[in-house]
Amino acid sequence: MKLYGGIDLHSNNSVIVLLDEEDQKVYQRRIGNDLKTILDALEPYGDSIEGLAVESTYNWYWLVDGLMEAGYRVHLVNTAAVKQYEGMKYGNDHTDAHWLAHLLRLGILPKGYIYPKEERAVRDLLRKRGQLVQMRTTNLLSVQTLITRNTGSSLSANKVKKLQSEQVAELLPCEDTALAVNSNLNIMQALQEQIKILEKEVQKKAKLKAEYAALQTVPGIGFILALTILLETGPVQRFAKIGNYASYCRCVGTTRLSNGKQKGKGNAKNGNRYLSWAFIEATNFAIRYNDNIKAYYQRKQAKTNRVVAIKTVAHKLARACYYILRDQVEFDLSKAFSA
Repeated sequence: MKLYGGIDLHSNNSVIVLLDEEDQKVYQRRIGNDLKTILDALEPYGDSIEGLAVESTYNWYWLVDGLMEAGYRVHLVNTAAVKQYEGMKYGNDHTDAHWLAHLLRLGILPKGYIYPKEERAVRDLLRKRGQLVQMRTTNLLSVQTLITRNTGSSLSANKVKKLQSEQVAELLPCEDTALAVNSNLNIMQALQEQIKILEKEVQKKAKLKAEYAALQTVPGIGFILALTILLETGPVQRFAKIGNYASYCRCVGTTRLSNGKQKGKGNAKNGNRYLSWAFIEATNFAIRYNDNIKAYYQRKQAKTNRVVAIKTVAHKLARACYYILRDQVEFDLSKAFSA
């Protein structure tokens, strides 16, 4: 007998459902999020289980890794692409797990990519760096706001970063306001120190890959964007076609057409938001510092608008990076922007 499993994963428990080949429920139970307990529950059915579908929630690492190490064939569910049966009037965690197992049995389960465990920590380290940069920016904006509110003048980001406590006291005679600004500045300094530590560690590991240097031959892509593209893409071979990669980077349109007329839009958030950010950032730098790409962007902008022109350049950069990662070649401007 073949069994197909669905696991509805939550923060502190998981609902497991096992179905047979006729869609009949063989096992159903809510279990606390303890790997040993879950493995013990599945053990009597282990030889019959064809696969387990696990929701791609924020906390899936421990469960997917543990199940795979135990020898189970695990499928990470692309939750954004799963649509519940609309005829169902009542749904709960058990019906959700049942539905995942049902889709897996039929062979139509939308699946996500299970990033290799060995490299996942490095990628997440870079994501942590991005989080700290956002926190630093929040504190910087707070300093700028306090100064403008109390003095009527403004300071650039570069000047804020260079402020010393003595300068703050001169600028803001009120001790309480100066204390608030100095608090922000101290946090910014601490964050900057941690950002440098993370950058150094991630860069040290990425330098071992030839693709890292090749990505930096693309106009607009420095070491941070190269790291982001390299680590967020993972093995480029997982994308069957270049269009799949461009879509994953959110660099393609989402318009739905029927009989030549627009019938709404698809989910523009499908894909990797970190890659989307990286290619938009690269585009903004490329059109600023590369004359050929700037000219191409201006021609597109004249025919459409700024947003479409930016997206068009980002799309071309994403396609170029696909070939760089796949073939391990350097960037060729004539091929990427020949038309």
